[in-house]
Amino acid sequence: MSIDTPIISIITPVFNAEKYIALAIHSVLKQTYSNWELLIINDGSTDKSKDIIISFKDERIHYFEQENKGVSAARNIGLQNIKGDYFCFLDADDMLPENSLKDRLDVFINHPEIEFVDGQVRVFNSENHDSTLRLFKPTFKGNPFQALLNLSEACFFGLSWMIKKNSIKKYSFRMGLTHAEDLLFYLSVSKSGIYSHTDSLVYQYRVSGNTAMTNLTKLESGYFKVLEILISDFDISPKQAIDFKSKIKSIMTKSYLSKLQFFKAFKVFTR
Repeated sequence: MSIDTPIISIITPVFNAEKYIALAIHSVLKQTYSNWELLIINDGSTDKSKDIIISFKDERIHYFEQENKGVSAARNIGLQNIKGDYFCFLDADDMLPENSLKDRLDVFINHPEIEFVDGQVRVFNSENHDSTLRLFKPTFKGNPFQALLNLSEACFFGLSWMIKKNSIKKYSFRMGLTHAEDLLFYLSVSKSGIYSHTDSLVYQYRVSGNTAMTNLTKLESGYFKVLEILISDFDISPKQAIDFKSKIKSIMTKSYLSKLQFFKAFKVFTR
């Protein structure tokens, strides 16, 4: 590749991921686009994650470690050390399809005005890589800030965006959030900028017992914490705050009802 070929930075936080981290790394090594760097941040793992990570001998893989401070702190270490023109995220138990980097980069190259590129996400069962539980297909194009406030699935699944680095923007996850931190991060960077997507598959998301939706109480808490931050730090309008709260209540009520947690559904509905 020429010296002008863009570098794509991939940020992977790791905490006790010995079961899946090798698969995640292999999925990056298999990328058809090769000018990438993978920043792996070990967030105080106590299993064999470190040994597995450092067994990979590729100069594009950069290893960091810290005492356990949470996923947001780990991602921030990555953001502080990226060298890429573009960056994206890969959780330690997920995988990238082999054209994930190339297909998103192609959208940027063909449309220089775009700052965020998404794509389809395949949700699969933790123990059966071939099973497809759901396929997320983004449909939105334009500035995504209001759509994110609406919690629209047209542009928001999780950390599946690739982002063109903008020198005037600060990229940082809010500390103290364990759920909905991805939503708040996107909101923090998307008051300006255009979102688009490729129609191809860019991310493979593993459903396991530790996913956010399996702990609805913490997810509810995370959403309402995001609301507090939006009101205090983002200067959203009263109507935007009311609409965001209504959307949270609707999502959480339906989620609790789907788990037959009727009291919690009633409690959040009347909150």
